[in-house]
Amino acid sequence: MHRIFVAQELKKMLEYKANFIVGIIGFLLGQITNIVFIWLIFEQIPDLKGWSINQIVFIYGFSLIPKGLDHLLFDNLWAVGHFIVRRGDFDKYLTRPVNTLFHVMVERLQIDALGELIMGIALICVTVFKVSIEWSPIKVILILIVIPFATLIYTGIKIATAALAFWIKRSGNVTYMFYMVNDFAKYPVTIYNNTVRGIITYIIPFAFTAFYPAKYILTGSNPLYNIGMTVVMAVILMGIGICVWNRGIKAYESAGS
Repeated sequence: MHRIFVAQELKKMLEYKANFIVGIIGFLLGQITNIVFIWLIFEQIPDLKGWSINQIVFIYGFSLIPKGLDHLLFDNLWAVGHFIVRRGDFDKYLTRPVNTLFHVMVERLQIDALGELIMGIALICVTVFKVSIEWSPIKVILILIVIPFATLIYTGIKIATAALAFWIKRSGNVTYMFYMVNDFAKYPVTIYNNTVRGIITYIIPFAFTAFYPAKYILTGSNPLYNIGMTVVMAVILMGIGICVWNRGIKAYESAGS
């Protein structure tokens, strides 16, 4: 069923090829701007709290992979908070013999997210040979495991905040407020004070989508925490998101005349 949804969405997008291409280019340009900003900083300082420019660019590139995957596959959740609930459009999901959350999540494919994924992969490829990573079969397996779970941290937060719309009708701004925190996680959390570090590690744990998994890749240190806690956070946030969603459906009132 997911494959059918994806195929139909691709057909719609490819009807307007220019829009498709411009969307990808736009995201690429946005990420290039951020990389230029990092480069300008390191023109003035040799390292940042012990992190070299290559290590920071590697962490930044890694951060774009789970974010890009969530953006590509599950971006339709934004529409729930912005207008699907407010306009009563959620009715259609309740009349179909498919789980409502699954249907909303896979209904739309956000192809411009390829810009994030391409940039993330490119940054990793450029820096991976400059940061002295010690590779092993176990490390490769853990990386393949951690990326989907890092993606689910984004998805779990998006589900929970989007579902608030069932009560407050429009929760897009709440989702956006939470998402703004992920910008802190694109850099080593050790450069922040204890308050910021605590927020992005344990309250809105975007640090586990980028810094901690990337730290394990770079240093090989403490996989139980750097990888294991990413899995734990993903399971907790997805559980919270699904619970909030299921309770929210019971509060859904459709739209008045």
